[in-house]
Amino acid sequence: MRSVSTLQDVLAARTCEAAPELVETLDPPSHGGAQGASAGKSRLRCHACGHQCPIPEGAVGVCKVRFNEHGRLRVPWGYVGGVQCDPVEKKPFFHVYPGALAYSFGMLGCDLHCSYCQNWVTSQALRDPHAGAPPRDITPASLVEDALRQGAKLVVSTYNEPLITIEWAVAIFKEARGHGLSTAFVSNGNGTPRALEYLRPHIDAYKVDLKSFDDRRYRDLGGRLQPILDTVRWLHDAGVWVEIVTLLIAGFNDSDDELRGLTQFVASVSPDIPWHVTAFHKDYRMTDPADTTPDMLQRAARIAREAGLRYVYAGNQPGRVGELEHTHCAGCGERLISRYGYLIQEYRLTANGACPRCDTRIPGLWSAGFEGQRTARPYLPPDRTRLSVL
Repeated sequence: MRSVSTLQDVLAARTCEAAPELVETLDPPSHGGAQGASAGKSRLRCHACGHQCPIPEGAVGVCKVRFNEHGRLRVPWGYVGGVQCDPVEKKPFFHVYPGALAYSFGMLGCDLHCSYCQNWVTSQALRDPHAGAPPRDITPASLVEDALRQGAKLVVSTYNEPLITIEWAVAIFKEARGHGLSTAFVSNGNGTPRALEYLRPHIDAYKVDLKSFDDRRYRDLGGRLQPILDTVRWLHDAGVWVEIVTLLIAGFNDSDDELRGLTQFVASVSPDIPWHVTAFHKDYRMTDPADTTPDMLQRAARIAREAGLRYVYAGNQPGRVGELEHTHCAGCGERLISRYGYLIQEYRLTANGACPRCDTRIPGLWSAGFEGQRTARPYLPPDRTRLSVL
């Protein structure tokens, strides 16, 4: 945390490593935060993420977007750094309304600094001068209107870490649910019970990026392992639908022992939690490891099956990972949903989300019937400028 003396200095401090043109476009946040508490001596304790930063007067937290202004927590509000209407399978959610569109929005900033981040243009925009997605002012109502016009079934906070912009996400989720839309987070999972309790009434599904099962690796990324594990358990116990993703990286998190420990942990929470193991490709600042191969994904999947997980998927390798793109019944093995990448090729679940052959209930969030593969309908807002798109 860096100490600053004026509101203008706050903006300069939290964007000091960002591109100058991004600094010029960002205004200071203007909304009070719900996740702050007094920590004495003019300090605030922010509870939005697992860092739980004690923020002195005029200072910013680790995330660089939440700060202490005269004893009040101020947080990001009123803009998006990117929006896009995606297949829900891209998030990835495989047990959430297959074929539906997920209207995805994000702000700027993150509480971690992963060298392989695939959303670094938004997540690292306040740390990296080469990153930057110019923000666009917007209201929750206009964002939800755009989601409805594009035919989305759910609204998803993603692209940056949604926990550090949780108040803005909740404002949008309230609007979205009022119009019949479901809501979800795509998150690193570095949460706190206080933040999750604040979020719980407004969210349906949560994807956790479980990056490793080694605390030393997490510390290299700027975090700790335990808050992520606690978040997974909390969400499942609270009845939020959870899916977990691990980006498999050679030499980083791909050892048999680590994969065994990780998948055994997930199975101990619930063997019905879908686990997606996805392929790394050289990106951002991590260019040394070789790209993940289909064989590596299949090996990880075998370990997960041995650990007791019932729904294991491999991603980023369409048509190259055998049955690992598809959903099978855990009771009789019948293939129920066939996929090629993000495309649903066959859907055979019953109206209550069960196997038509043996009536085993498949855990997840399902529609009464498959509505077909949805595609976004282009929309030009009234001011004739498109929303920012990643």
